[in-house]
Amino acid sequence: MPHIRGPALRPRFCAAYGHAAQKLGAAMEIRTVGIVGAGQMGTGIAHVFALAGYDVTLTDVNAAVLDRALAQIGHNLDRQVARGKVSEGDKAAALARITPTLKLADLGPLDLIIEAATEREEIKQRIFADLAPHLGSRTILTSNTSSISITRLASRTDRPERFMGFHFMNPVPVMQLVELIRGIATDAETFDACLAVVNRLGKTASTSEDFPAFIVNRILMPMINEAVYTLYEGVGSVKSIDESMKLGANHPMGPLELADFIGLDTCLAIMNVLHDGLADTKYRPCPLLTKYVEAGWLGRKTQRGFYDYRGETPVPTR
Repeated sequence: MPHIRGPALRPRFCAAYGHAAQKLGAAMEIRTVGIVGAGQMGTGIAHVFALAGYDVTLTDVNAAVLDRALAQIGHNLDRQVARGKVSEGDKAAALARITPTLKLADLGPLDLIIEAATEREEIKQRIFADLAPHLGSRTILTSNTSSISITRLASRTDRPERFMGFHFMNPVPVMQLVELIRGIATDAETFDACLAVVNRLGKTASTSEDFPAFIVNRILMPMINEAVYTLYEGVGSVKSIDESMKLGANHPMGPLELADFIGLDTCLAIMNVLHDGLADTKYRPCPLLTKYVEAGWLGRKTQRGFYDYRGETPVPTR
């Protein structure tokens, strides 16, 4: 049998390698997106993805929540049309790209899945476990968590290398930043695919290491918590604290107003992650924040928090 030298093999090898690279590149291109959770964040994420031309499947366990989400997306698109930011044709096309479903399994074959459920680790882990039997071999899993360890969430899946944090800011259609968080096993192809998605959405990516609360909430939530302590200790009222930060520090919203907008339960959950994860007493949640959450006063979404929203004008509750 004649000996075949390396150079004779090189063209064949290069052609095969090039074909494999093309296949990999094509596989990493995101076209279809599944979003788990049709709350405030999931609704906003579905809005921006559909407007950017992605086919979106939005799921929730509650049909009424799904209906409200679709209505909210339509309302928000109407506002963008009125401001001249999108056309009527863009709005119609975006709404046509969104498919609601109550079946989590429907998301399995999609290219990218973004979990946007409540900020509780056990709920997120259950979602990923329920998705596992239905996932395509190349599906990328991501979480919109604002604080929980990406490495730990990824470790409970069958694809830690194809898992990462994809943290949008609220309100999603307005805020420019997306935090991308690699877990310890996240591979370069997964990161690059998610970065390409952020760029196509017209947003800016900020890369964070996988530490509790990442970058934005590592800075923002202790400030909000300190504002609650300031209220708790009687240093100032709700109105005086918020006005001081708006007029004295040029913040567009006061910290207590912002906490109501985010959701007091979410603020408390993030502070608990910081306190538990970093073991530093400076991150101890204010007892008043805990009390409001225990009372079910979670902010705008329940009509009461640091402000009462049941009337025409929000009124401070303390």
